[in-house]
Amino acid sequence: QVQLVESGGGLVQPGGSLRLSCAASGSIFSIMGWYRQAPGKQRELVASISGGGSTNYADSVKGRFTISRDNAKNTIYLQMNSLKPEDTAVYYCNARTVRAVVHWGQGTQVTVSS
Repeated sequence: QVQLVESGGGLVQPGGSLRLSCAASGSIFSIMGWYRQAPGKQRELVASISGGGSTNYADSVKGRFTISRDNAKNTIYLQMNSLKPEDTAVYYCNARTVRAVVHWGQGTQVTVSS
C-alpha cells in the first residue's frame, strides 16, 4: 500500500524559510513533486523531480524554492526561502509510480504572515 507522509509545514514570517519533507513507501516512484492549493484557487504545481534528479519549478517560486530527492529513503524535500504571503497554501506531496499511478499526501499547511 502506497503511503506519502508529509511534514514541515507551519507558520512563518515573510522572508522566512521552511523545509517540507515527504516520505514515500509501498512502491517504486518515478516523478515526485509538490503541489499547493490556496483558498479559492486551483491546485498548482510548485516543483517536481525525476528519479534522475531533473527538476521543474513554477515560475513563481524559481530562485526561492529548491526541490531535492533522496532515492535511498524514497523521500523528497522542498526548501522554501524568501517566503511571501502569497505562498500561503496547503502543500501536497505527489508521487507517480513506474506504472503511472498517481498518489497524493494528506497535505500540510504553510502560512506566511506577520
